Amino acid sequence: MLDATTRSGGTATAPPPAAATELALAAPVTVGLAARCSRVLLSPWSRLSLLVALLAAAGSTVLLLEPQRLLADGWPPELGGAAAALVYAVAYGLCAVAFVPRPLLNLAAGALFGSQLGLGAALAGTVLGAGIAFTLGRVLGQSALRPLLRGRLLQGADGQLSRHGFRSMLAIRLFPGVPFAAANYCAAVSRMGYLPFLLATALGSIPNTAAYVVAGARASTPTSPAFLIAMAAIAVPALVGAAVAWRKRHHLRAR
Repeated sequence: MLDATTRSGGTATAPPPAAATELALAAPVTVGLAARCSRVLLSPWSRLSLLVALLAAAGSTVLLLEPQRLLADGWPPELGGAAAALVYAVAYGLCAVAFVPRPLLNLAAGALFGSQLGLGAALAGTVLGAGIAFTLGRVLGQSALRPLLRGRLLQGADGQLSRHGFRSMLAIRLFPGVPFAAANYCAAVSRMGYLPFLLATALGSIPNTAAYVVAGARASTPTSPAFLIAMAAIAVPALVGAAVAWRKRHHLRAR
């Protein structure tokens, strides 16, 4: 075959038939490999593995940074007022996602900012942390974990959260002893909506959060009426919750 002559006077050599066939075959193979890799990376179990890795990294980071030192060292002096409370609320939310106990964060909020500003910062951090955990669980964990809800108890809890999301989550937040992170991820796996989840979290967290914040703010005067009332507000619901859990345990054994 003769070379094709270009307008500029040069020549362009046509590729051999064998090379053209190889290029045509290589393109579908590359596209197919990319599609398979995308399916593997975006599969439910890959996303769940990413969620576990993120939570493990967050927990390790908290252990290294030791946020509990705020109770002993105090807040950095260059931050003060509402700006400091806002920064603390963001840090609170991130620490709550990383499984830092909320009672410790609430006590620190009261000790650092007082009752009113501390309560606002603690509630904002609570809602922020719950929202982050709910989003992570919904995006990365729901599709992998929903097929595992086969037991009667798990299906019943899922149905309750999915059909009656607001009142169910409100009861969970008001009931002492239910782990904050566990409630967040259980709600994320269910079909509960964002708005009912966040509203129930904000309203249901007020009593317990306020009690811890006031206790932290008045810790220097442990004989004051405010501190004693706050401690009673912490202890009494905890005892009631323990009694209810113990009673339910015996009912479950009887069944």
